[in-house]
Amino acid sequence: MLGAIWAVAAGVGFGIFQTVNRQAVRGMDVYVATFIQLLVSALVLATISLLTENFTFLRSAPPAAWLYFGLAGFVHFFIGWTFLNASQKQVGAARTSSLIGTIPLFGIVLAALTLGEIPSPVAIASMLLIMAGVYLVNYARIRQSEAAAASSGLATGWRSLGPGLIAAFCWAVSPIFIRYGLAELPSPILGLTMGLTASMLGYGAILAGRSLSSPLAKIPREALLTKIIAGVLIGLATWAYWTAFDLTSVALVLALALLSVPVVNLLSPLVVGRDLEQVTVQVWLGSGLIMGGSLVLIFLR
Repeated sequence: MLGAIWAVAAGVGFGIFQTVNRQAVRGMDVYVATFIQLLVSALVLATISLLTENFTFLRSAPPAAWLYFGLAGFVHFFIGWTFLNASQKQVGAARTSSLIGTIPLFGIVLAALTLGEIPSPVAIASMLLIMAGVYLVNYARIRQSEAAAASSGLATGWRSLGPGLIAAFCWAVSPIFIRYGLAELPSPILGLTMGLTASMLGYGAILAGRSLSSPLAKIPREALLTKIIAGVLIGLATWAYWTAFDLTSVALVLALALLSVPVVNLLSPLVVGRDLEQVTVQVWLGSGLIMGGSLVLIFLR
C-alpha cells in the first residue's frame, strides 16, 4: 500500500513537472535547461539525504552499488532528461507525455531482444493499441503545414516524435539498474542522489566545454525561475519514483506513473495556453489508448 502511494505521488508529480517545465523550456537552450534541472534536483535531493540518511552508508557501499546507480543516472537523467526537454520544446507537453506513456512498449521489446521472450497475442494487441494511441495524439500536429507549425513554435513530421520516444526508451531501461542498485544499497534517496549528482557533474563539464566554443544565450529571468521550480518538482517526483521501486513491484510503479498523462492533459492548456497546448478530444482518446495498452502490457502480458 505504501509503495502504491509513493508511485501515485510520483505520477502526479511528473505530470505537474512536465506542465511547468514546458513553460520553462520555451525560452531556453535545451542543454542549459537540462543542466539547471539536474543541478536544482541534485541540491534538493542532497538536502533531503542530509536530513534523513546516514552518509556512512556511502563509505561502506559496495562498488556495484556505485556502478548501478551511476548507470541508472546516466540513462535516466543524462540522456532521458535531455530528450524530454527537447521533446517538450518541439511538440509540447501533452504530446510528449503521451510518448512517455510508451515505456511499457519498450519494456516488451527489450525483453524480446535480451531475454528471448516472444510477446503473447495479448501483448501484441496491446502494442498495437499503444501505437494507435501515439498516432491519434500526434496525427493532427504531423499533418500541419510547415507554415502553421512555424507560427506555433512546434515541430511537425514523424521525426519530431523521436526525442520523446528516446526518453521513454531510457526510462524503460533505468528501472533495471535501479533495482540492481537497491539490492546492493537499500536506500533510494542515497542511490538517487548518487546517480543524479554524477550526471550533473558530467553534464556540467560537457556544457562548460560547449560554452567555450559557442557562448550560451542569455537566459530570460522568468524562464530561469520557472525552470528552478520545475527542477524542484522533478527532484521530489523522482525521489517518490525510486522509493516506490524499493517498496513495491516495478509493474505497479510503471502503471501508476501513467497518471502523469491525464495530469498533463488537464493542466497544460491552463498553464501554457490553449494556443500552444491544444488538448483535443482526439488527444484524450489517443492518451486513453496508450494508457490502456500500457496497463495491459504491465499486468497481463
